[in-house]
Amino acid sequence: MVKILANDGIDAIGKTLLENAGFFVETNKAPEGQLIQTINEGNFEVVLVRSATKITAEVMDSCPGIRLIGRAGVGLDNIDTRHADTRGIQVFNTPAASSQSVAELVFSHLFAGVRWLQDANHTMRTVGNTQFNGLKKTYSAGIELQGKTLGIVGFGRIGQAVARMAIGMGMKVIATDPFIQEVNLELNIAQTGQKISIPIQTVSFDTVIAQSDFLSLHVPGKVNGKAVLGADELSRMKKGAGVVNAARGGVIDEDALLQALNTGQLSFAGLDVFENEPTPREDLLVHPKISVSPHIGASTAEAQERIATELAQYIIRYYAR
Repeated sequence: MVKILANDGIDAIGKTLLENAGFFVETNKAPEGQLIQTINEGNFEVVLVRSATKITAEVMDSCPGIRLIGRAGVGLDNIDTRHADTRGIQVFNTPAASSQSVAELVFSHLFAGVRWLQDANHTMRTVGNTQFNGLKKTYSAGIELQGKTLGIVGFGRIGQAVARMAIGMGMKVIATDPFIQEVNLELNIAQTGQKISIPIQTVSFDTVIAQSDFLSLHVPGKVNGKAVLGADELSRMKKGAGVVNAARGGVIDEDALLQALNTGQLSFAGLDVFENEPTPREDLLVHPKISVSPHIGASTAEAQERIATELAQYIIRYYAR
């Protein structure tokens, strides 16, 4: 019987699919510092992870029984994929399963930012019963998303899901991606069952940061060790623009971001990811102009079911060859 270690858990539907196909699935997380021991003692051939567990070259070299590594999500930055290739270990992920959930979280942060909800939620709980009218005046300068320009950096599956929502909101979308020139974006109108195809041609990165009222980042990480949005890039954005990062920590230079917020160059930021996870810096977490969440882009019931199903189906096909 093939044994699978789902070290960061797996939705029940995926576990059931695998067990019904004859696999053994362990969902108890290996104790801190004991991943290698757990894999070897349990004779696990398949290791499934999310973002919390790192599969390094050391883990692979120390666990010769590993044949397959699955990432429940899009990125593979916590798996040494190059070393896996040298050892003949197959690595796979679930690129399409979480797109809608991440896109909806992006808009959660956008809605929060344009209406100051991240700050209002805190102050209303502390002084709302004594300073209600003053708070009403403080938070009366919100703006609408409709009619504004949303720039998308990285136009893969998640970026396109964000674009669909933006167009549905009545926003203008501009996007940049070095690997994609044009996308025929298909919108499903659930109310009528209609499908509408909208062609979007990508433009330069400089055009996107200069023309966007809001910017949403969907890139796999830093570029050549450098943040995609640093002090120079932030300075070239529209004054008062907003940014959302639900991609990877480090994509935005956090020092430059704080400076841009404090000077008014940016009006707000929405952060689901941080450079120093799982211990993000406190000045980001308490900043009144930053809406924060703890890396939960794919953390919806629907996304986790799709992810688990995709993981299970891939493993079943792999062993059926």
